[in-house]
Amino acid sequence: MDAPEPPFIPLPQRADLRDEEIIQRAVAFHERMRQRRTVRDFSSRPVPRAVIEDALRAAGTAPSGANRQPWHFAVVTDAALKRRIRQAAEAEEREFYEQRAPADWLAALAPLGTDARKPFLETAPYLIAIFAERWTPQPDGGRATNYYVTESVGIATGILVTALHHAGLATLTHTPSPMSFLNELLGRPAHERPFLLLVVGHPAADARVPDIHRKPLEAITSWR
Repeated sequence: MDAPEPPFIPLPQRADLRDEEIIQRAVAFHERMRQRRTVRDFSSRPVPRAVIEDALRAAGTAPSGANRQPWHFAVVTDAALKRRIRQAAEAEEREFYEQRAPADWLAALAPLGTDARKPFLETAPYLIAIFAERWTPQPDGGRATNYYVTESVGIATGILVTALHHAGLATLTHTPSPMSFLNELLGRPAHERPFLLLVVGHPAADARVPDIHRKPLEAITSWR
């Protein structure tokens, strides 16, 4: 007996744009994203929850292997919990900077002015811990394997960062290593692997960023 055909629906309606309009959109989007910078100096100014929710909805539209959607976003606003996250992250960072990091890695980080101190983990109004689900529990107690987990969660994270920037907010991608303390502090199950800790909020009025430059198009592309 043949397997039933999977259900399909028509592609949602979209604007049939002229080439000139497509070009204009591409130029405008690049100009907007060109202004995105990683920020380490955050303001404590509140951000409406609705903004975060819509950015997370946008992240949830990301493509994923077999449509498993293997991500979980744990949003933290509680001051005491943010303090505990900062304490745990700084403990890992101190060990990294003082013992584990090779000299060439520290040299690469030097122009960015980073160190083990992470005050932004308490100052910013939101922390979003992003988890990658290696498998998904099933109602019968079984496990459904997830595919291309790292790639899928990476794409969703990129969309989230872009959505937050588009909304006018600043972000910082923070990856203390290891990050298993996030499972414990946030009550996440063992089959979820911490992927990244995203710091979200408004930049401080006196925020400064390193004087860095992006590679030009010809350095990051090839055409055949």
